[in-house]
Amino acid sequence: MTAEQGPRASYTVTTHSDGVSRVFGWEENAQISVRKAGAEVVVAANATGLRTLARHLLTLAEGGTPDGSHLHLEDGNGLEAGSVGLILERDDE
Repeated sequence: MTAEQGPRASYTVTTHSDGVSRVFGWEENAQISVRKAGAEVVVAANATGLRTLARHLLTLAEGGTPDGSHLHLEDGNGLEAGSVGLILERDDE
């Protein structure tokens, strides 16, 4: 995470899967990064970023959310610059 990027505004993304809409929101100043560390993956976030990730997971866990619903997080799209991509996916199978 880099301080020079400055504060970020809050925003939302709406996804649609099998006719079900889900809204994923990012809190203002959320910072989330994902990196590989050998055979492990490290998800690092400030407190706001951790709350944002928790809400994303709770959104995917909502009743009526279809199996396979997912959210792509990427460098510059929900994650800090230099992050590796992360997919949060519901898998009931």
